[in-house]
Amino acid sequence: MRLESNEHPTALLITGTVGAGKTSVAAAAGSILAEAGIPHAVIDLDALSQSWPTAPDDPFNLAMEVRNLESLARNYLSAGACRLVVSGVVETTAERARYRAALGVELCVCRLRADLAELHRRLRIRHAGADPEMRWHLDRAGQLDRILDQSAVDDFEVVTDGRTLTDIAADVLTRAGWL
Repeated sequence: MRLESNEHPTALLITGTVGAGKTSVAAAAGSILAEAGIPHAVIDLDALSQSWPTAPDDPFNLAMEVRNLESLARNYLSAGACRLVVSGVVETTAERARYRAALGVELCVCRLRADLAELHRRLRIRHAGADPEMRWHLDRAGQLDRILDQSAVDDFEVVTDGRTLTDIAADVLTRAGWL
């Protein structure tokens, strides 16, 4: 499935709480798009904010993340990517607007949702042996889930419990209108 030459590039931001599978689903979506012959790029927002020190009023380093996203999006689009798959947390409509502006293309947001017990299971596996880090993530999962419920920044949700990454990614791409 190739894009028609008159189609405009678009972006899909996959969000959710910690442990929801954002990065893994984005990578699986990239594989599906590649198999379909659709020029794309996959961008992990967490990787774009990894610098130290952060500003005292910006503990998650969002300003750096957005600056880096703007550069990457411009580079990928100029190299021919028609679809940008972005994974990361977007907590507010203001953040969504910042990401949209940085990407420079239309943005659709998908929230991945999983049961809190499932999120905790995944996080215990991911952070085994890192007790303070694991405790922070376990606490953050429920907190962030409530924030995302209240902010309603997503266009649609996809439930991840008991499903394969490929099935979840295909569902996300279909719901976004990309497949």
